[in-house]
Amino acid sequence: MPEGHTVHRIARDHTTWLAGDRVRATSPQGRFAAEARRLNGRTLINVDAHGKHLFYEFDGASIVHVHLGLFGRFRVHRNSVPAPRDAVRLRLGGVARTLDLSGPTVCELTERAALARLFARLGPDPLRADADPERAWAKISRSRAPIGALLLNQAVIAGLGNIYRAEILHILAIHPNRPGNAVTRAEFERIWSLAVRLLEVGVKYNRIITADPRAVGKPCSRLNRDERLLIYKRPECPRCGADVYCWEVGNRTVYACDACQV
Repeated sequence: MPEGHTVHRIARDHTTWLAGDRVRATSPQGRFAAEARRLNGRTLINVDAHGKHLFYEFDGASIVHVHLGLFGRFRVHRNSVPAPRDAVRLRLGGVARTLDLSGPTVCELTERAALARLFARLGPDPLRADADPERAWAKISRSRAPIGALLLNQAVIAGLGNIYRAEILHILAIHPNRPGNAVTRAEFERIWSLAVRLLEVGVKYNRIITADPRAVGKPCSRLNRDERLLIYKRPECPRCGADVYCWEVGNRTVYACDACQV
């Protein structure tokens, strides 16, 4: 499932490519046909993101809510548009590009009242200017659940996934099993600040990068797959050389160093 940086990058790119265009909306698969007819010929105003959710705002107050889930993806076509592939749920054609959406968990035409209810259920998104980290701290500081599970809970912090969870806790030397109410306020502030910084890097380079490029000796843009991460799926800790352990926390496999993370 895409983590928050990918979703925000999609929102940024799709706004750049299609905002201001009167789009051609179709549903080659047919499952979104009635809604596509309502959108066809309307102008796309903006694409926004909150956590792992996308929102396509059209004139006339129409909003398409998309959650890619495990299998959703966009294909982007320039100029010449091929025949649809992989059961395209929604095709949006602009002046210079066409977007094909296939396999999303959610693709629905919605309204602002429904979005307000969704936003109320989601935690603050570190990539949004309106994020209120106090909401996340209130939930973490009262919870006995492991911090490793809380960071995956989209109602606590929206947008973090399994890789960011492991990397953030390793960088800050916090064990994933530590209860949320045993995390100090200062530690939470470091978690939040690091999440903001790493997600912003992710949006910029369109990939997760948690390693310090200065330590690797390369700029972020040139780091290869094995150089971008510190602990996730690593055999040993880059800090102390101890074995990296993996187990399930929050229904996902977490990676941590028992020697460095307490």
